[in-house]
Amino acid sequence: MQREPEFHPVVLLPPWAEVLDLSGPKPEPAKSHWSIGKYDELRPGLYTTELFGGRRHLHIGVDLGGPVGTAVHAFSEGRVLHQGYNPADGDYGHVVVTEHSLRGRTLFALHGHLSQSSIGLRKPGETFSAGEVIGWLGAEGENGGWPPHVHFQLSWERPQTHDMPGAVDPADRSRALRRYPDPRLVLGRLW
Repeated sequence: MQREPEFHPVVLLPPWAEVLDLSGPKPEPAKSHWSIGKYDELRPGLYTTELFGGRRHLHIGVDLGGPVGTAVHAFSEGRVLHQGYNPADGDYGHVVVTEHSLRGRTLFALHGHLSQSSIGLRKPGETFSAGEVIGWLGAEGENGGWPPHVHFQLSWERPQTHDMPGAVDPADRSRALRRYPDPRLVLGRLW
């Protein structure tokens, strides 16, 4: 097996960050600011706003929680592809989508639930190095109404806008997991 290059952490989590189980009918909130929400997790009790239509509850990103204002870093060099604001209740709020190269393939990364100031940090087309700050965790009033965290999601397919579905209908699981690979591909083993 080919050894993967080292990637920069997206959020500098302490080693004791809590790995959340959000699969229950009434998910428990994190006990601290520092938390990890899993990829490929069914979350039927979490996505209750109209945005999810009562069917989209398979999470296809990784959530990295921390205090408001925590820096979000680029996992590798790349460029800003899209940025914008998704205003619906339960949506991402402020988003930055980046473009990277991994083993000769183009890979895209969505960073959702950011602060408004994240959008002004870089312009689309601007390049950055691994480890550079590309945004900050936003407060509930600016990030779609969620506790502060970044929804980090990868995609093999180029998004047309600053949006990707962060949760899908479980009936679409196999297609979604092929299109949106496990973020631990670049984040490493978080759980």
